Amino acid sequence: MALKSQRPPSAPSVDSEWSLTGRSSRAQDVRSQLLEQKLKDLDEELVRERRIGVAMREVGLALGTTLDLDELLNLILAKITDAVEADRATLYLLDGKGELVSRVMQGGQSRQLRLKVGQGIAGAVAQTSKTLLVNDPYNDPRFNPAPDLAFNYRTRSILAVPMKNHLGRTIGVVQVLNKKTGPFNDHDAITLAALSTQASIAIDNSRLFLSVTQKNAELLDIKEQLEHRVRDLKLLFDLESAMGRATSLEELFTGVLTEALRTSGATAAAFAMKAGEGIQLYMMFSGDEKLHRHPLRAGQGLAGAAIADGDVIFTNEPTTHPAYEPETDDLLGQKLRGCIAVPLEGEDGDAMGAIALYNKARIPGSSPRLGLGAPREDEFNEEDRALLLLIAANASTAIRLQMAREQREREERLTSIGRLMSGVIHDLKTPLTVISGYVQMMKIADKRPLRDEYAELALKQFEHIGSMMRDVLEFARGERNLLVRKVYLNKFFGTEVREQLTTQLAKSGVELVVDVQDKGTAKFDEGKILRVVHNLARNAAEAMGDKGGKFTIKVTRSKPRKKGAVPELVVSFSDTGPGIPKEIEHRLFQSFVTSGKKGGTGLGLAITARIAEEHGGSIGVKSSPKGVTFTLRLPQPKDEK
Repeated sequence: MALKSQRPPSAPSVDSEWSLTGRSSRAQDVRSQLLEQKLKDLDEELVRERRIGVAMREVGLALGTTLDLDELLNLILAKITDAVEADRATLYLLDGKGELVSRVMQGGQSRQLRLKVGQGIAGAVAQTSKTLLVNDPYNDPRFNPAPDLAFNYRTRSILAVPMKNHLGRTIGVVQVLNKKTGPFNDHDAITLAALSTQASIAIDNSRLFLSVTQKNAELLDIKEQLEHRVRDLKLLFDLESAMGRATSLEELFTGVLTEALRTSGATAAAFAMKAGEGIQLYMMFSGDEKLHRHPLRAGQGLAGAAIADGDVIFTNEPTTHPAYEPETDDLLGQKLRGCIAVPLEGEDGDAMGAIALYNKARIPGSSPRLGLGAPREDEFNEEDRALLLLIAANASTAIRLQMAREQREREERLTSIGRLMSGVIHDLKTPLTVISGYVQMMKIADKRPLRDEYAELALKQFEHIGSMMRDVLEFARGERNLLVRKVYLNKFFGTEVREQLTTQLAKSGVELVVDVQDKGTAKFDEGKILRVVHNLARNAAEAMGDKGGKFTIKVTRSKPRKKGAVPELVVSFSDTGPGIPKEIEHRLFQSFVTSGKKGGTGLGLAITARIAEEHGGSIGVKSSPKGVTFTLRLPQPKDEK
């Protein structure tokens, strides 16, 4: 077998070695360059991320430092401008009209712009809720160059992102212009989107805070209004209570002024009322329940001027007012510092007086006025003015009613006095008639003992006249004065009453019947019961008229009507007249009630009822077309017969 010889491999040439070495070196250079570029990119990205992180942190910190929307938007715009290295940043917010209202940040200054949705780049973003990156805006049909022309500016690139709230609803747009290091890129879009999210959160929080603050302010206003309403209602209630308790004008003044001082904090208050040609001032001081009276001239002082002019006077510098008079200081006992005077409307529409507040109470530590229009705590304000107007409106009505009531009472008092005089004159007819009869009988009597008897009977009638006058005066004054003593019933009714009434009733054609069934004794005021008898007899004679009739007096004693009661003396008075008219039957025993008879005063039966009540008894009446019966009941102790 033949063997082939092998030639050893040849060694590489020098040129070949240098070629390999060159290629390796170039590859290393490329890798080195790539690594350097990658490191550079990473450094830039790190710087960018750090800048974004710083911006996010600063925006987050800003959320905790302020909730004022304007301040917050300015701060956010400044951070966005720094974060994306923009020359200008604009933040648009959608308003209630659906328009974009912008806040532009340029050179550290903030300006406002308005833009419709769909108009311009920002309007397109608001309409589509999508990010727009435009690096050649002048060739974009959506771009509006008008702002550039207006502000002498050149827009090279635009980045705009939508701002969305927590519900995903677009609430605005953040737009940046002209990046300082070149055109905007996707990294800038990511950065701006992140910051816009923070801005959305900030705006939502601020709006929520402002909404809550506004609601709280509204609630405070409503609370204050309700407190004022409650205060006014309480004042009206207290005024009505005070005025309702008043029985005179001065009591009414005292009640109203007390409430006015309490609610206003004034040191003094007064009513100034017209009185003839002048004014009567009724003044009260805080802490003093006494009503002080001072006469004034017409138009004198601030209250007098309010009456004369019919206008409200409100001043915290009263010494400069034309109506100011130093005498007011003397009345107050101090320098007049402030006054509110409100006229009181009278029946004819003119002022019948005025109500005034003087000198709001000084509060310890209160300072002088710090600026124009800022009232001190010890000065009257519009709230005090409104308060006094409310008091005046209610007080004027009450004063007019009280004045009318007092005038009516004066007229009624005069009328009552006239009726009382008429009643006295009318009631004198009976005893005067009896006296006249006895005097005539004395004239014709030829024996001295008979004349003496007639004289004694006449003197008794004079005593009766005196008793009648006392009864009327006591009735008018509301007094009660009884002279109760033991009376023999047969002598009183069977003799004295019979003798006095027989002649009187005979002239009217009336037959008198006296039936004394109980001939014992009883206790009563003889003079007053005699007055009752004469009143009822006279009324019966007048009721029966010229036709005459019968008048019957029946005296009995009743047994106790219930256990523990005492016996009663029962005296009935019956006539055969036409009865009592239905229209006055239910108020027969009231004062001044008559049935239309000529010369009637309406006092007889009222006095009769008063006498019965004074004795602890009663008087009743039964009426029919055939006559009337009055029944007088007088309680009597059991041991009296």
